[in-house]
Amino acid sequence: MTRRENLILLSNAPAAPLADRVAGELGLERVRMVTKQFADGELYHAFPCDVSGRDLVIVATTEDDQAHQELIDLIAGGRYWNALSVNVVIPYLGYSTMERAKPESGEIPKGITRTRQIFRTRPNYVAFVDLHSEAVLHAHSGEIRTRHVWTESAAADKIRSLGLANYVLVSPDYGFSKRVARLAGILDCPHTAANKDRYDVDRTIVGQLSGAVRGRVAIICDDMIRTGGSMLQTVDRCYEAGAVDVLVMATHLVLAGDARRRFRERGITRIIIGADTYPGRESDDLLDVYSVAPLIARELEHYLRLTD
Repeated sequence: MTRRENLILLSNAPAAPLADRVAGELGLERVRMVTKQFADGELYHAFPCDVSGRDLVIVATTEDDQAHQELIDLIAGGRYWNALSVNVVIPYLGYSTMERAKPESGEIPKGITRTRQIFRTRPNYVAFVDLHSEAVLHAHSGEIRTRHVWTESAAADKIRSLGLANYVLVSPDYGFSKRVARLAGILDCPHTAANKDRYDVDRTIVGQLSGAVRGRVAIICDDMIRTGGSMLQTVDRCYEAGAVDVLVMATHLVLAGDARRRFRERGITRIIIGADTYPGRESDDLLDVYSVAPLIARELEHYLRLTD
């Protein structure tokens, strides 16, 4: 049996559509877990085939408690039934912005603590897509191979497909500016950053922006859009600095609460560009979504040596 034939690809429930796309890129079919719910709300999972001696690949998002727990159950189940290896791809990591706690605050840095829970189930390999902070990669004792999969190449292809001219990339804060600079290098275009300060959990103030956007199309790039507050402020700063048009791009389209309504009320329509890493995000009258499935498939082919 070849390594590809030995592979079983499955997912937790929220990541199933993306896992299907990844399976298609690899020329495989996603294995469907047997699932049931008992009268008291407990969940039943069973592998539909023998996984002993097989290489498991689990594609799973962890955007809420149930999705996180299901991933842990799948990894632990693979170990229990003696899988040859258990390999995990997490397109969207929940709590990823909570990777540290302020001194004396009593806060729980769940980006770290929850990632440790995943690592403690002993997967062989865990890949993350466009992390907010790479601190979570090191939340284990060195026994697990981790990988950060960047989406810059796919994002660059998407921007090129728009056929824009005279554009500039904008980071909504200095912390993300290195990532934006890397993308600008691929596209051979200028870039700049706004000045953002956070004063509460979901509250930010975006200050001044340089004149680099004057007379250009500004493309604001970030790792995620959660509530859209800082992104909309950056849109305003771009226009104030002389941008002729503004587009919005982020990998993870969380769009919590009334975020979509807020963008529409600001007159922004079909310019939110992002990936399919967050469950349920498809192209519609507001979103223009590209898939990271080819990137994930290439990463798995390289790591598992499926082309041998």
